[in-house]
Amino acid sequence: MTAPDDPPLTGPRLDYGPANDADGTRVVRAGLPAEEPYEPPLPGPVFAAHYHLPGEVEGAPYAYGRDANPTWTRLEQAIADLEAPGDPDAEAVAFSSGMGAISAVLLSQVRPGQTVVLPSDGYNLLAALHERLEGFGVQVRTAPTGGDAQLAELDGASLLWLETPSNPGLDVCDIRKLADAAHERGALVAVDNTLATPLGQRPLLLGADISVASGTKALTGHGDVLLGYVATRDAQVAAAVRGWRKTVGAIPGPMEAWLAHRSLATLDVRTQRQAGNALAVAEALTARPEVSDVRHPGLSDDPAHPLAARQMSRYGCVVSFTLPDEAYANRFLARLRLVSDATSFGGVRSTAERRGRWGGDAVPDGFIRLSVGVEDSRDLVRDVRRALDEAAG
Repeated sequence: MTAPDDPPLTGPRLDYGPANDADGTRVVRAGLPAEEPYEPPLPGPVFAAHYHLPGEVEGAPYAYGRDANPTWTRLEQAIADLEAPGDPDAEAVAFSSGMGAISAVLLSQVRPGQTVVLPSDGYNLLAALHERLEGFGVQVRTAPTGGDAQLAELDGASLLWLETPSNPGLDVCDIRKLADAAHERGALVAVDNTLATPLGQRPLLLGADISVASGTKALTGHGDVLLGYVATRDAQVAAAVRGWRKTVGAIPGPMEAWLAHRSLATLDVRTQRQAGNALAVAEALTARPEVSDVRHPGLSDDPAHPLAARQMSRYGCVVSFTLPDEAYANRFLARLRLVSDATSFGGVRSTAERRGRWGGDAVPDGFIRLSVGVEDSRDLVRDVRRALDEAAG
């Protein structure tokens, strides 16, 4: 029986079809091939180093395993549809890791003598790329994410790199404002969208030229895949990063690509649950006197919240906060039962770490990055409160 507010099931509907599907529907069907009798909805991974190749190479969809693979193709189509729904010009290129994707953009788009603007508070391996770029004769400027501080560094730049929310500090910048300013100066704009995922934020629809992410994190969400991707609506950029992937061999394995595509089907339910859980944990932490500088873009009094509310549709799974010192932080981590002491973020199982143990991040010794999973929120809050109580004892 059709509910009174349901659309009619007969007759033409101008707003009915894949382009109008909600995200929860889109992630389940993105990148699937046309249905065939007795075939699986998501075909298994294709393991092939070479393909039957009669005639000329030019125009062949698959020729050699380092160039292309049908399993990558389906994943890339799915990611492009999530980053820019319904846009036929959107392309995605999958990589063996997030750093493979980041490196491909920076090293394929920038030439000696040009200038790049990077966030000073972004993912800590950007520092290694900073050095590499300068070694190639590229000028690198940096500024923090918060307050749109990178605006002041744009004159003469050829590429602006944004990371919003930033990792691990969770500051947010105005993608559209910065993209407009960069484009006025002739610069490309790339956004690291790892923490938000395409369901939390769509940089290509906010004016960016390139969206980059580590699929290792929330996109795949199970802590069992290393993957990265570049998404763009610029055919020249896509060709350049695809050529870079082929040249350096930063290709994803077919099994990893298949696992990633399989995991996309639950992206909507996972990230919704994680965002809600993260907000509950963040609110509980703000009530603790031993905890300082709690950050989560979903907190109404977080400095990033007003901007995040305008450009994000969900606020991510990461909460950061600071405990009195390193020893206190280590005691807290050791007493958690439902939260594993591990790096990375975005998984279905909650993890946390004292971020300063890696070096490279300008954070206090007691700084904790907590990645909130899909466990019951009440259980997580109880576990965090109990661990704090025991760490103080």
